[in-house]
Amino acid sequence: MEEETATKVGQSEKDSNPPLIAAAKRLERLLGGGLQSKNRSVHTYTNPAKVVRRWLGTASGAAGTASPDEIAQAAVVLLDPIGICSRGRSFLTDGFSADGLAGTGKDEEKIYLTIASSREIESWLISLLVRCLRKKGKASEAYELSEKGVETIAMHLSVASPGIPSTGASTTSLFPLLARMYRYRSLCATALNDQNLNDRLRADMAKAHNMACVRRDVDCQATLLNLMLADLIVHSQIEQAHKLLSNSAFPESASNNQMCRYMFHSGRIQSLRLEYTKAFSNLSQCLRKAPTNTGLGFRTAAQRLLVVVQLLMGEIPDRQVFFTKGMQTELAPYLAITQAVRRGDLVVFNSVVSEQASLLQKDNTYILISRLAHQVVKAGLRKLHMSYSRLSLQDVADRLGLPSAKSAEFVVAKAVRDGVLDATIHHKEGYVQSHDLVDIYATKEPTEAFHRRIAYCLTTHNDAVRGMRYPPDAYKKQLEASRGNRRKRNDDKTDEEKAQEIEDELDEDY
Repeated sequence: MEEETATKVGQSEKDSNPPLIAAAKRLERLLGGGLQSKNRSVHTYTNPAKVVRRWLGTASGAAGTASPDEIAQAAVVLLDPIGICSRGRSFLTDGFSADGLAGTGKDEEKIYLTIASSREIESWLISLLVRCLRKKGKASEAYELSEKGVETIAMHLSVASPGIPSTGASTTSLFPLLARMYRYRSLCATALNDQNLNDRLRADMAKAHNMACVRRDVDCQATLLNLMLADLIVHSQIEQAHKLLSNSAFPESASNNQMCRYMFHSGRIQSLRLEYTKAFSNLSQCLRKAPTNTGLGFRTAAQRLLVVVQLLMGEIPDRQVFFTKGMQTELAPYLAITQAVRRGDLVVFNSVVSEQASLLQKDNTYILISRLAHQVVKAGLRKLHMSYSRLSLQDVADRLGLPSAKSAEFVVAKAVRDGVLDATIHHKEGYVQSHDLVDIYATKEPTEAFHRRIAYCLTTHNDAVRGMRYPPDAYKKQLEASRGNRRKRNDDKTDEEKAQEIEDELDEDY
């Protein structure tokens, strides 16, 4: 009965309050604020950042439909004008007249948030307003507000407010919101396309990343690292991005979305540096970890890059990849390129690339696609090698679209040296003599293929094990049970100790 009553009360409160205010009240309850009775026992979370991170996911529905008017009204109702969040409240209500905000409710209905969640809600509302301004094309205003938001959160982190312990544990709930503000600020700066601004932000992000590492802020650490990598890639500073990638460590406990972004940036950097095997591994894991119910644009970009990397590795992607739901139109040019590579026709390949040059440059894959000419030639040579045991160099040039027999001789010689062909070039006679086909199972290729499969299976298994949650000290209970000591130990305990142990376990489960 008590659970049903609490559910009904929560539902009625949700129905009576606007979505933003209802979400804010819910966060206040999660963080232990808004209690009517001081004698009421409350469970305090040991990881407030995790609570806020989960709350941001549940509040995404209300945040996605919020307008600037609704955000300003929520700020008037929730934030105390003379409290620690007065600065952020002025940012949110600036530009709105008093008459426009008069309909937010009576004065007695404005029950301001307590110190447990007011700073978090202030930061959250500022980030929502930044997103609204950015969607409306007001990049300059959005950037200025994001700068103010970063300064406000940094002030809350550095200055201990009255009533807040100075241990630093109470401010960890601001870490996910600060990371979100950094991301919005970077997006607004990218839209402004100001080189001086980008240079200044690059130094500021490096300094902020160092501070995040010092205070063990996983959210800001992962977000800022991805933002710096993306900024260097956009400005074609691949070597600097590689140095940053090799000299920095990505936190293992970061969110799945940031992990996917990190793998995507790593795969792109490695593909540009000719490290195709590592790029293929990172991009494959990125697609496997990416959420399937959202982020279609991100998954499409990762799939495009993965297709190009597979072609550069000499592999042909499966045909089903190009007909993935929602990606058919975006992957159609890459299907034509794949077909040209598979045929080994250099003329058709150059024709397709010239037709789709503008689209490939927009997708930032034109540089990688231009490297595929060698793979087209290799595929054509491989087909000729399988079909003919002896072929003149002039015929090879005609089949591959090369300018002369001399060029064909150079290409065939390089293919023989790279191990693509097993043949002998007769220079004086002007032909290529293929050797008898060797049993492929006598070569190293099956071993390498099995190695790739086993490495993939081991990586998947390790990721699954890391994703599982184990109860604390569970192995000790199993060890004691196997030794027959558990019953003896429990018999020595008093009833008060057993009750306290059960209560501690319930608190941990909660």
